[in-house]
Amino acid sequence: MKIRRIIPPAAAPVDLKALFYGVAGFFNEEEYLKRLEREVRDYFNVKHVFLASSGKAALTVILNALKSLSPERDEVLIPAYTCFSVPSAIKKAGLKVALCDIDTKTFDFQQGLLKKAINKKTLCVMPNHLFGIPSDVKGIIDVCKGKGIFVLEDAAQAMGGEVNRDKIGTIGDAGFFSLGRGKNITCGSGGIIVTSSDRVAEAINEIYSELEYPNMMEQIKDLLQVITMNIFIRPSLYWFPSSLPNLKLGETIFYKDFPIKRLSGIKAGLLWEWQERLESLSKIRRETARFLSSCLSFHSTYNNSASYLRLPFVASSKEARDKIYSDSHEKGLGVALMYPTPINEIKELNGQFNGMAFPQAKMVSERLLTIPTHQFLSERDKEEICRLFKIHGAISASDIQQKNVEDLSGKHPESGEHEAYHYN
Repeated sequence: MKIRRIIPPAAAPVDLKALFYGVAGFFNEEEYLKRLEREVRDYFNVKHVFLASSGKAALTVILNALKSLSPERDEVLIPAYTCFSVPSAIKKAGLKVALCDIDTKTFDFQQGLLKKAINKKTLCVMPNHLFGIPSDVKGIIDVCKGKGIFVLEDAAQAMGGEVNRDKIGTIGDAGFFSLGRGKNITCGSGGIIVTSSDRVAEAINEIYSELEYPNMMEQIKDLLQVITMNIFIRPSLYWFPSSLPNLKLGETIFYKDFPIKRLSGIKAGLLWEWQERLESLSKIRRETARFLSSCLSFHSTYNNSASYLRLPFVASSKEARDKIYSDSHEKGLGVALMYPTPINEIKELNGQFNGMAFPQAKMVSERLLTIPTHQFLSERDKEEICRLFKIHGAISASDIQQKNVEDLSGKHPESGEHEAYHYN
């Protein structure tokens, strides 16, 4: 166990005031939850809000609700590269995972393939706003219009982002946010569902009204975990949890055995003044992302609407990625790997996608690095990160995008008509 300064890949600390209100929320649960619902409703300008125990729980509740509205449909279309929690929630809801390849620049659906990927069994299409980078939700809505397909926004990593003054998560039929460790803001774990559709809200409420609250021991455990996290998330102390393999920090896991409950009063209290915290942290992340984008010469891809939970960088090769990551790890700079495979290679999906290829998602899984953007980065840290990438001759994201297009040209035209894609 080596004591040294290590930057966490993502961080959203909880201040002492919020911790105090977290304790108070244990004794004033109903009041604090109603207050939080009202604040979320006003902030996002939506009609209906539901508070769940996690982002996965929130997603599962929504999917079960949509399934009840269209029982003849059972497929959920998601990007072929995204968080493993998404397909795990889909399977927990008793639905089928369907995939569409991604755009390597935006991590959104590849628009030329999206129309081909939907069918009469598609229940909903789920843009993922990965790393806080906005997906083209309105474009997806246009594709789905008149087909009876819901558009569900996975805004787990994008709370605080906007598109043309519309807040991410509020553009589709419904959206959800995650309040987990390392998200835009956190209360340890939690999920928020938002919708302005009365029909969707009524279906959600049928399920939500049956959910239990966490018991007293679960709430106390949650509070202690947040306090512990808040201490050790600092770079001067992060070496300790990062050196404990049993914690599995940063490990990507597919599992369906997660509870589906309501948010507790303690967690509602931990979110005291969350709007101010969210706005402040989002501003820091955007400024850091802007600086790093300019320094690393991929400012052309910077999106001022993004909340940039992390800044993604697709290296020119897997070897280049591994070298940068190795050096960053040695220096404690927080540059991290992400999901190790595209969704079609998750073993728990039991070979559902055998014979199918998603080449851009595969390429991203092998070359992607994420750069921290949170408030614990010092100016020296940012300079060291820039120096690290330049030492390894990292090329710009725009150059990489062009190279990817050239590398993949002839393998799958934009129309999506290629044998690598089999959509049923």
